[in-house]
Amino acid sequence: MTALAGPTADAFWAASLRRWNAVCWLLFAMMAVGLTTIDRPGGSKYTALALLGSVVLCYAVLDRFPDNPVVRPYVYLSVLVVALGGLAYLRGNYAALFMVTLPHYWMFGRTPKASMGFLGLATAGTLIGSVLRQDGWSVEFFSETLVSTLIVVAVGVLIGLWAHSVVAQSAERARLIDELERTQAQLSEAHQRQGAADERERMAREIHDTLAQGFASIVVLAEAARAGLHSDTARSAQQLRSIESTARENLAEARELVGSAQQQGQAAAGSVAQTLRRTLDRFAEDTGLTVDADLRELACDQQTRIALLRCTQESLANVRKHARASTVGVVLARQAYGVELEITDDGTGFVVGEAAGFGLDGMRKRLAELGGRLTVTSSMGDGTRVMALIPLASQAPGESGAET
Repeated sequence: MTALAGPTADAFWAASLRRWNAVCWLLFAMMAVGLTTIDRPGGSKYTALALLGSVVLCYAVLDRFPDNPVVRPYVYLSVLVVALGGLAYLRGNYAALFMVTLPHYWMFGRTPKASMGFLGLATAGTLIGSVLRQDGWSVEFFSETLVSTLIVVAVGVLIGLWAHSVVAQSAERARLIDELERTQAQLSEAHQRQGAADERERMAREIHDTLAQGFASIVVLAEAARAGLHSDTARSAQQLRSIESTARENLAEARELVGSAQQQGQAAAGSVAQTLRRTLDRFAEDTGLTVDADLRELACDQQTRIALLRCTQESLANVRKHARASTVGVVLARQAYGVELEITDDGTGFVVGEAAGFGLDGMRKRLAELGGRLTVTSSMGDGTRVMALIPLASQAPGESGAET
């Protein structure tokens, strides 16, 4: 078993040592008074006083200056072993000192192996000293000294091992608690970092799906209006009005994003079919493309409406920028497994596996947050089909037929 360390073990031994201090000092004083006033003068008396004095001095230094470089715990225990053996040889009243100092082997030994080693040496020393004092083995030695000493030592060993077990468990609990607190702190920091990263990604997706698309629309409309200023002033005027309207919508979206509002822009107003209808009308007006819409009235939550709107806006933006299409079809329907949004065009198409960009990835992530999925089917020269599916818990009330 390794040494017990840490604040829990140190606090246990410090508290135990304080409790025994008063008893030890009282016993030291009583033994010193007894040796000085009661015993007859002689060499054994002064030798006993010297042995007791060495124990008292080492204990006082260790108690007063625990970090001193000379009297270390093992030095004190060694002096105690020698003193007990000497007092057992010189006198018969060593038992009180032996019992009172018994906890010191566990307090200062710090490990069961070292504690039991010093306790074994002290036991052997006292028994040998008693045998020498009695001039050999005797019935009295076996019946009184040996039996009582072994009983005291056995009790001391059991108590010491129990105390070490308690301290070991306390130290392990303290270590586990400290490790748990560190792990919780690390998890909290990781969650905060992940939350910040998720929020940055969400903001980037919202900016891409709203402000960036609006600005792209403004740029396209401005270029078209400038090209038709002299040839088609009516068309240019309409495009300028669309630019103004789009700019106002972008301003409203920017305010929503800055305010971190849960209800975001047009998605909060009206049903999902009405919201998509306004978006499609604006797209047809700005691009001149034919839009064939079959939009069923659906009752769904706000997040689902926002996801359907953003997928529609991103798909239409891709048609505007890349498809070179003449017709766009949009179908919104309620199926047994959820809400289904299909957007098709008759444009040039593309290779899905080679597509790179933020738009499709953003749509996939947005739908995944709601448990949905995005399927994109396309090939060169054969148009594109975008299918968004969002599962709903149950059939929503208030659904009606198609709106065209």
